[in-house]
Amino acid sequence: VQLQASGGGLVQAGGSLKLSCTASGSRFNINAIAWYRQGPGKQRELVAHFTSDGNPNLKDSVKGRFTISRDNAKNTVYLQMTSLKPEDTAVYRCNLLGTAYWGQGTLVTVSS
Repeated sequence: VQLQASGGGLVQAGGSLKLSCTASGSRFNINAIAWYRQGPGKQRELVAHFTSDGNPNLKDSVKGRFTISRDNAKNTVYLQMTSLKPEDTAVYRCNLLGTAYWGQGTLVTVSS
């Protein structure tokens, strides 16, 4: 399985970005693709994923601001980020949960 992430960039506080993670290769469950992030000097944390019944689940600090969605036809999972804060600055990576399959990191920088 290959995961290709894109969409990061520099944005001012309050702005928005949309990250994409497109999967290809062997059979996989698109519902198992999740988004992690690691900020400067911080531990990696799970930001958004789908529950076993396919419902979105988000980290408390991003609820109401971030949305995870998927397009099955495109094998793509999105992370729509709005009302961005400087503390959202991090390298964001997608992962096929429970596996060692990771997308490359995409840097999100939020300036104050």
